[in-house]
Amino acid sequence: MSTSSGTAAPPAGQGGAAPRRAAPVAPLDPREQRRRTWRSRRHHWDVKWSPYAFIAPFFVFFAAFGLFPLLYTGWSALHRVELTDPTHMEWVGMRNFSRLWEDEFFWNALQNTFTIGLISTVPQLLMALGLAHLLNYKLRGSMFFRVAILTPYATSVAAATLVFVLLFGRDYGMINWALGSVGIDRIDWQNGTWTSQLAVSTIVIWRWTGYNALIYLAAMQAVPHDLYESASLDGASRWQQFIHVTIPSLRPTILFTVVVSTIGATQLFGEPLLFNGSAGATGGGDHQFQTLGLYLYEQGWVNLHLGRASAIAWTMFLILLLIAAANWLFQRRLRKSQ
Repeated sequence: MSTSSGTAAPPAGQGGAAPRRAAPVAPLDPREQRRRTWRSRRHHWDVKWSPYAFIAPFFVFFAAFGLFPLLYTGWSALHRVELTDPTHMEWVGMRNFSRLWEDEFFWNALQNTFTIGLISTVPQLLMALGLAHLLNYKLRGSMFFRVAILTPYATSVAAATLVFVLLFGRDYGMINWALGSVGIDRIDWQNGTWTSQLAVSTIVIWRWTGYNALIYLAAMQAVPHDLYESASLDGASRWQQFIHVTIPSLRPTILFTVVVSTIGATQLFGEPLLFNGSAGATGGGDHQFQTLGLYLYEQGWVNLHLGRASAIAWTMFLILLLIAAANWLFQRRLRKSQ
């Protein structure tokens, strides 16, 4: 039966009630609106600027204790400045640098730095590589040996040097006693040129060999074991595996330790200063083991010539830049060869 009106009846199950409308949202209070806007801005600023705030202390300290001294030293190198009156500067241009070319003591210090660095770096890295190779195999108490080889690095420079001074003593040193027991005459370690440089290099070797050994050990443990298994199946001995698998895999790490050790040798200061305490910054009676660090100290804090000392510091900085550039070129060529 049809209805009396012309409209269709609502479907069954839905009822005839009209759909409810959403209640109108009351407008926000202006204060609440401003509060929400401010919170949104703070959240945006927090996300954007918080990372910079976290790293800002590093850059502040670097600018105060790294960048500013570097720039101020460069400015002082262009002036005649005395420690007795550091605020008075007299412009001399490149005179402080040109005087270094004419100074025989500067070239002597540069030569001593190179010699001591060579004598200390090469045996140190070879011994570190051998120790790391031994520790890379399963040994009883390997953790003890890893801690033990790192102990010299944690020892104070002053304490280690003073102990080695006693060992290298001319009259009552243990090393001369051991040499005398096999018929070798006593050696005046502190006053000879090569003997004093060898003694200073021994201190450096003792302190840094374990540190470099742990670096090599970490790199060795990252070498895939599949390479060693393949070499073993081909009949390679442990020595052949070390030469043909381990060494090629450690080339970037070896290059890194060579560069870091070279930089450390260029900045060598504490060991030669304390090795012969009576000589002070002269590095022996004939300047036989005076390094660039000692020469800088002598010019700035003994002779009171801060301008010359600043020029020496910047010369050392330029030498380190050359070492870094050589490292970069060598690494680039090494990547291309691979």
